[in-house]
Amino acid sequence: MHPVTTKTDVPESEINPGELQVDVEIEAVGWTSAHDDPKGFCVQVLNRTLEHLDLPKRVYEVSVLLTEDAHQKKLNAEYRGKDSSTNVLSFPSGEAVDAVFPAELAMPLGDITMALETIEHESAAGGLSFADHFCHLLVHGMLHLAGYDHETDNDAEQMEALEIEILAGLGVENPYPNGVTATHE
Repeated sequence: MHPVTTKTDVPESEINPGELQVDVEIEAVGWTSAHDDPKGFCVQVLNRTLEHLDLPKRVYEVSVLLTEDAHQKKLNAEYRGKDSSTNVLSFPSGEAVDAVFPAELAMPLGDITMALETIEHESAAGGLSFADHFCHLLVHGMLHLAGYDHETDNDAEQMEALEIEILAGLGVENPYPNGVTATHE
């Protein structure tokens, strides 16, 4: 398992290759009521997800914004042209495909934003614990940053199979009990 660190916990000189630096910003106060330690949870889940990715061994960086539906709706409208909130948005940096990115720097994989009210509603409606759904969406967002998508049935099946494997290692049940969902919106 990779060391669990936050961006500010470890001096640059003590970072080991294959490690993930996670910067978490809690914008919506309700996140601390919904989960005991949302920052630590993000760090743990994203580091565990990194272990399953076929990325070169080096230091990576991910930023997470834990926000509310109103802000997520603005982001979804601006970047996806959809005038509604959504549970998770991923914004890959594109740096992972750049073979000339300086090896001595943490390579930014991108940003993940998550909407509290949408996640609370979905977990309640699906009979899921908030923590399990939060975990699933963090894994899902991280896989998008690593280049996975669900634009075709084959891509969706590969991404969802990897999600199921990662989540099982985190003690979370298969979020697709009726089989993979194929393409998503």
